Amino acid sequence: MSVTVGDLLEPRGLTKVMGVVNVTPDSFSDGGTFLDPVDAVRAGLRMVDEGADLIDVGGESTRPGASRVAASEEMRRVLPVVAELAAAGVRVSVDTSRVSVAAAAVDAGAVLVNDVSGGCDPDLLGLVADRGVHYVLMHARGPSVDMSSRAVYGDVVSEVTAELAARLETVVAAGVAEDLVILDPGIGFAKTAAHNWALLNNIDALAALGRPLLVGTSRKSFLGSVLADAGAGARPSDERDDATQATTALLAAAGVWAVRVHAVRPADDAVRVVRAWRQGGAGDAATTASVPVVVPGAAGSAGRRSRLAATPRTGAGPAKNGGTGKGGGGSADAGPGRRDRPTAAPGYAGEREVPWSPR
Repeated sequence: MSVTVGDLLEPRGLTKVMGVVNVTPDSFSDGGTFLDPVDAVRAGLRMVDEGADLIDVGGESTRPGASRVAASEEMRRVLPVVAELAAAGVRVSVDTSRVSVAAAAVDAGAVLVNDVSGGCDPDLLGLVADRGVHYVLMHARGPSVDMSSRAVYGDVVSEVTAELAARLETVVAAGVAEDLVILDPGIGFAKTAAHNWALLNNIDALAALGRPLLVGTSRKSFLGSVLADAGAGARPSDERDDATQATTALLAAAGVWAVRVHAVRPADDAVRVVRAWRQGGAGDAATTASVPVVVPGAAGSAGRRSRLAATPRTGAGPAKNGGTGKGGGGSADAGPGRRDRPTAAPGYAGEREVPWSPR
């Protein structure tokens, strides 16, 4: 069996858990934690043991205000981690908006490209189409360095939904098969805290676009703002995991396809509790029918914990534990309510940068 994302896209099943491994010095939550590839790989494998269905590896911070790093540096950070995790039988997503990094990561075993630019690079879309890998299309209005200035909406729910729908048309027109596309509302990307809450409270509007939804709320500043005590500042990122799991439970109850989190075990626990709640105690919660998720029809597959592990890539050892494991921010503004590791190949330092469209 090959390591793919396709078998995670069944029409009925638990909300999936994507674990985050940032190989960066400056990400808002775990920046500097996994700079050594060995530590990053260990973290990814630990997340698999704790219940992650796939691991998202990133080498460039996208926190508000972050500047870009050179493509060669981004590649140097992510490639060894992607290759080692893929060799261990883990489903790996690469978090990048650069075609060179995506191409090298897919060659190293990544099965999903997580593009936070909103599909602005035609070359990246062409690569995804040619390789036939799954693709996350996230709502964005520009690069991290100045995206907060673009957090201006009349009706954030209708505008984000319309903008995502338009970008989806562009992605499909570029040759990417629609059934390989996953949508992400881009919580914290060019959005205030009020915008984030409005989107979460109206997640069904995004689900109506007909594609699986990936949502990332983990440790973001809009959670820190809502948890702030009187007279105190926003709660720091390392104290937002409980609030993150509250959103995970609500998103799972709403039927999203997957959540992207830094702390995997509590997210996996939250998802399983939602399933048991929905079933009302009918039978063994670990083996009975799953909760429906917001995913168009796709082939079904076996139970959650057996789906992550797969036959290791040629020459690799067995997946950890024998393959039995599972695999931004904004302001607090008031607002609307409900409605042989590989190394970087030479020549990439001067890669053409594709400007992100503000819309």
